[in-house]
Amino acid sequence: MDFRWVLALVVALGAFSGSVTAVPSEAARREIAALIGALDGSSCRFQRNGSWHDAAEARAHLQRKYEYLLKKDKVDTSEQFIERAASQSSISGKPYRIACPGQPEQTAAAWFGARLQALRQPR
Repeated sequence: MDFRWVLALVVALGAFSGSVTAVPSEAARREIAALIGALDGSSCRFQRNGSWHDAAEARAHLQRKYEYLLKKDKVDTSEQFIERAASQSSISGKPYRIACPGQPEQTAAAWFGARLQALRQPR
């Protein structure tokens, strides 16, 4: 076997494996932090698996899920954060819900989607 061919194969495989790693951009990291912070700074309640939690508990839960997804290279955009961490229980599959004073209860996916859209509006 030709050494140059083996070396080229090793280099190519190394380049390929590095290209599939999910790494959020700095902008995505800021958006995700702002999304989690928007819930924490609210007087909204967060429902998961049938139990209601205050905003601080919800923030801690979502932060843990986000950190887990980062370690597994499973999130690199704000949309992926909403879809994979903030929309439903990864154990039961039940959708998360958010109830804020003076507003109708809604899915967490819709709530976070609206916050993301607002974050991206030009100021």
